[in-house]
Amino acid sequence: MLLAIVVGAGAGAGSVVFRRCIEIFTRLFSGHSDYAAAAGTSNSHVPWLGPYFVLLAPVVGGLLYGPLVNRFAKEARGHGVPEVMVAVAQHGGRISPKVAVVKTLASALTIGSGGSVGREGPIVQIGSALGSTLGLLAKVTEARLKLLVACGAAGGIAATFNAPLAGVFFAMELILGTFSAEAFGATVLSSVTASVIGRAAFGDVAFLNLPDFHVDHLAQYGLFALLGIVSAVVGVGFSRFLYLIEDACDWLWRGPEWLRPAVGGIALGLVLLALPEMYGVGYPVLQKATEGNYAVGFLLLLIVGKMVATSVTIGIGGSGGVFAPSLFIGAMLGAAYGIGAHHLLPGTAGAVGAYSLVGMGAVFAGASRAPITAVVILFELTGEYSIILPLMLAIVLGTATSRLLTHDTIYTLKLLRRGIDLTAPAHGARIGAQKVGAVMEPSPAPLPSATGLTDAADALSRSGHGALPVVDDRGDYLGVVTAQAVAEALSEDPETAPKRVGQLAEPPTPVTVDQPLTQALHSLLAAPGTGIPVFDASGHEPVGWLSHQSALKAVHTATA
Repeated sequence: MLLAIVVGAGAGAGSVVFRRCIEIFTRLFSGHSDYAAAAGTSNSHVPWLGPYFVLLAPVVGGLLYGPLVNRFAKEARGHGVPEVMVAVAQHGGRISPKVAVVKTLASALTIGSGGSVGREGPIVQIGSALGSTLGLLAKVTEARLKLLVACGAAGGIAATFNAPLAGVFFAMELILGTFSAEAFGATVLSSVTASVIGRAAFGDVAFLNLPDFHVDHLAQYGLFALLGIVSAVVGVGFSRFLYLIEDACDWLWRGPEWLRPAVGGIALGLVLLALPEMYGVGYPVLQKATEGNYAVGFLLLLIVGKMVATSVTIGIGGSGGVFAPSLFIGAMLGAAYGIGAHHLLPGTAGAVGAYSLVGMGAVFAGASRAPITAVVILFELTGEYSIILPLMLAIVLGTATSRLLTHDTIYTLKLLRRGIDLTAPAHGARIGAQKVGAVMEPSPAPLPSATGLTDAADALSRSGHGALPVVDDRGDYLGVVTAQAVAEALSEDPETAPKRVGQLAEPPTPVTVDQPLTQALHSLLAAPGTGIPVFDASGHEPVGWLSHQSALKAVHTATA
């Protein structure tokens, strides 16, 4: 817990430094604290260039951060979150400490010189690197090291966005991929500590200033539901377009990698000249969209422009996140949708800003499939609770639609393109690639569903397993009963407690003989007992048993 607090303090301080660096470099390259708020104006440092300075800013920025990333930390390139995810899933939470320094400078230079990316990916990687470094110095166990990495991610999100709850859920939903009391407690401590530091530096203010929204007609829920589905399609499309442009940049570039951001900066500069609202993160433009200050045609142009500008920034080797661009695209989509709904149903549709806010969450959920994070972070970023029900509806539908459209997310797709599957064993791992059928053991004798709890307890104590399969009178498989379930039932009131094991049997996540062991391990670890049944390829007939011991035998088999 003490280490979590220290990591939170480090992540909070890191976010302050990172934000200050962005402000310094933005003012240096553009002459404004945020050029998106004064799009199309000249740079006070070089007024004679007029608005054409945006052609040079990305080139100069690329000349600075390109060699820095290429020489000291190549993993600092891109949007950062996938690198943290793979560090936790396959590298035991180990992240080089130099990543924090390089990522801070590279991302601040990218955003300050016009890169159309966000700051959440960098701060997640910065905070995670701090957590990993502290954990390695303290020589904690691997499980605790992973938790400290998540604490750094939570603290970074909390401090930079003034969103302590969102930081916690972001860390557990995307970085750890699991929920537990220990993880929740540690990430909360880190997030709160970082938030205190962030609020001391930036103030306790909401990310967006929005008027009160109210759902006055039930028909609006239908409109919000449809927006959630449309947003998911756009979110998935953004993910695909991002990597399509990155592939094109990889195919076109034949020079040294350190020079790629500078040369590619020419293309980014042309985008910024045509649409200067794409300069940097673009929060001022997002605010105006939620206020309904743009026409539908311009909103649609901003959606396309953001997709292009962000994709080009990442494709040429820039460093920055994709969370803020997802919010930006969602806000423009929602505002355009809201204006259209208002014209079609003027007495029913309601405020345009409500659709803009819901679109932000739904596009992010569609791209990342992190619905809890999407709901919480939109609530915290805006402080607007009255829209929570439509927001939850749209985000859940957006997440479900995204899952129907694709198996990957904007984060995991980057790793899959490198040949890294987070559900597969790490390269060179001694366990995981084998098929379940090759390592399973014979299934233990099943318990009839009519077996009494006392007899079941006796059978479980003699079996050597913490769980046993249960069959009905015809011998058909019903599920698994665990020693824990039997013990809890025996401790209850005899008048109301279950009398037979058939009442306690629960089917665990099915595992088949042709499944890779690495996938089955997730089901085994999630099961309450010490083993789970293995089914035939059709998934209907139990043919064996997978336990922790039989999984470990795979190591012996591989080295024998």
